[in-house]
Amino acid sequence: MTTTAPRDEQLWSRCAGCASLLYRKRLRRNLDVCPECGSHARLDAPDRVAQLVDADSFTPLPDRAARVDPIGFVDALPYPQRLGAARAGTGLEEAVVCGTARIGGHPVALAVMDFRFLGGSLGCAVGELITRTAERAQADEVPLVLVTASGGARMQEGALALMQMATVSQAIAGLREAGLFTVSVITDPTYGGVAASFATNTDVLLAESGARMGFAGPRVIRQVTGATLPEGFQTAEFLLRHGQVDLVVPRQALRGRLTALLAAAGAGRTNRRPRVPRQEPAPVPAPAAGPATAAGPRRDAWETVRTARHPGRPTTLDYLETAFDGFVELHGDRLGADCPAVVGGLARLDGRPVMVIGHQKGHTTAELVARNFGMASPAGHRKALRLMRLAARLGLPVVTLVDTPGADPGVSAEQQGQAAAIAENILALSVLPTPVVAVVTGEGGSGGALALAVADRVLMLEHAVYSVISPEGCAAILWPDSSAAPQAARALRLTAADLCRLGVVDEVVPEPAPAAHGDPAAAADLLGRAVAGHLAGLLDVPTATLVRRRRNRFRRYGAARTAGTTR
Repeated sequence: MTTTAPRDEQLWSRCAGCASLLYRKRLRRNLDVCPECGSHARLDAPDRVAQLVDADSFTPLPDRAARVDPIGFVDALPYPQRLGAARAGTGLEEAVVCGTARIGGHPVALAVMDFRFLGGSLGCAVGELITRTAERAQADEVPLVLVTASGGARMQEGALALMQMATVSQAIAGLREAGLFTVSVITDPTYGGVAASFATNTDVLLAESGARMGFAGPRVIRQVTGATLPEGFQTAEFLLRHGQVDLVVPRQALRGRLTALLAAAGAGRTNRRPRVPRQEPAPVPAPAAGPATAAGPRRDAWETVRTARHPGRPTTLDYLETAFDGFVELHGDRLGADCPAVVGGLARLDGRPVMVIGHQKGHTTAELVARNFGMASPAGHRKALRLMRLAARLGLPVVTLVDTPGADPGVSAEQQGQAAAIAENILALSVLPTPVVAVVTGEGGSGGALALAVADRVLMLEHAVYSVISPEGCAAILWPDSSAAPQAARALRLTAADLCRLGVVDEVVPEPAPAAHGDPAAAADLLGRAVAGHLAGLLDVPTATLVRRRRNRFRRYGAARTAGTTR
């Protein structure tokens, strides 16, 4: 709906769907759904809470949103000024409202996102608040209800925003293990890192009528692929036809459907055996800085981006030929496809059997096209997931080699559930009962990279990059055009040295001069030695300790940056 005056002053609204002029009080009585065409206007978080929960039952969590600026991001405005403007414009502390409530008499923990606040973007504070809501659900042994509305991870917080996809997913994993019910209410719009993590990781997905959800937005898909999008692409009805949501529910019926689901989930729990008392989680450590010498001298970020994309840079198959021995490639997702952008299989490293999975680009134009430039389809992510689970059953450590500009943004990828495929990989890696070492060898782009990088140890080659968004994409959104990509690259703090200092990366692996493409054999030797060294320290760690430490690793990205800074 479009409006021309503040809600408390206007008498009429014009429907954005059919252009009908509607009496505002009548529209509000109809829950902001046009009575003429059924178009659902976007709701802010307070209104959404008021519509869903029992009267006077909502209690906000005592945790307040922290004011964080982890990478000192500046575009047209310094990030703190953007946050201040968002707070003033919405009356909210952050892009999510969290608390406990009752829906149809059933107690729940509730997190409701608000698109008005910087596009509902997922940053450190938002991730921390949703994680604490999930932890409250686990402590109280009640279901978790998430209402999503987001454009994705927050660019102004760089790779630390990307890490929140793993942090919240791990909290969802904890609820799964505890046998607690989780449900997502997908509202318009839900995209990017939110769609590719916790929004699609819950037990049940309800989509509000007219909501849109996907990994890549329509504008990005058109720009990258030039494709004509199908009618109704990424709408709730499209998602239902393609098996990506459980139900499409009109707003008037949403509260009733939630009540029915919560009643069924509650009845199921009463028939189960009593749970073992929950152990208190281990303290969350502060992020560990990388070795003082590992980060090396600062290099220009844009120069590093160009080096990471060099066509001569060694690929996963190159490393498998040189750093590893006896590679046996395994193909297919077992659901009908084999994505060429992801390769994986059994190999040996320093005489030890391992499962290696990585993105595969290529060197020539023909190879790059055949491998889709290393951009994995849902089949690629599902193949990786199959191999990870096989490794766990065989008791083999997993090594992942990350080199992708991002996940496949095509129409077919969206039709096949790209966001959910990425989300499932992140969730599975969070609890995988075997050591995982990830190496960013070239480009580490957004959720497509994180789908292989939720690991016990994360390494980066010296001239690799790892970012929440490409510099060109960031520039196109926050600067006048993509010609500001070099400036965006510097603001995103995406180099190995930057990420080592931020605690995202455990070690920066040196490259032979001038870079890995200058001496691939030497680069492979350095990579192999680094991975073997980190694996050696993980192999004797008990499984429960290994998984707990991995969770704490990602939990710290929000907790350590919000502790002691609430307002």
